[in-house]
Amino acid sequence: METTKKVALVTGGSRGIGAAIVKRLAKDGNKVAFTYLNAPDKAAELVKEVEQAGGEAIAIRADSGDAKSAEKVVEETVKQFGRLDILVNSAGVTTFSVVDNAGDDLSHLDRLFAVNLNGVAATVRAATKYIGEGGRIISIGSTFADRLANIGFADYAASKAAVAAYTRGWAWDLGKKGITVNTVQPGPTDTDMNPDGTEFSDKIKAGLALGRYGKAEEIAAAVAFLASPDASFVTGATLTVDGGQNA
Repeated sequence: METTKKVALVTGGSRGIGAAIVKRLAKDGNKVAFTYLNAPDKAAELVKEVEQAGGEAIAIRADSGDAKSAEKVVEETVKQFGRLDILVNSAGVTTFSVVDNAGDDLSHLDRLFAVNLNGVAATVRAATKYIGEGGRIISIGSTFADRLANIGFADYAASKAAVAAYTRGWAWDLGKKGITVNTVQPGPTDTDMNPDGTEFSDKIKAGLALGRYGKAEEIAAAVAFLASPDASFVTGATLTVDGGQNA
């Protein structure tokens, strides 16, 4: 399932699932550009780790919530590596807001949808100027887009459901060019934003068929498959990687 000698761009790639995707795509032989915003040290460490393993990576500082920066990020990737074959939209934020909270306003939606939806749409539009036949576009969604058994996450779930809908539409838009478009929906995954080993995580694991959190590397493996030639007939699909949470 190797994607040898391709160029990939991963948004939000300096930590967590994004960093695991960067390392996996580089391991599979791709040159990888990734974006970061507030963690320059982690970004530099990731570049060094990839290079020490024999791969190539560059870090580009960019705000995934600024749609205007999407074109600059794509162009910088092409400038550095000469082409673009794979786009992975991994950047994302979450919010907690209960709809009947009288003191709540809608200001939190601006940042949420700027990163989770508008930034994705802008990056895909910019990338399609360069991605050609055999190209891959993969977005990281969430199982919350399909099933939400928790209060306070409706806004986040809506943003991720919109990404899945975009994926289905973009698959039709880009199918004629031989470009596949898919979404990976992780379930609970052990990252610094959602760590395992807490009272909260113990309750979540009780609702998983496998009884454990996923690993970032397991999500990256799903992305690597969709980025590979083996997935050439998979498009407009949502690949759920959730340990049986929605089974």
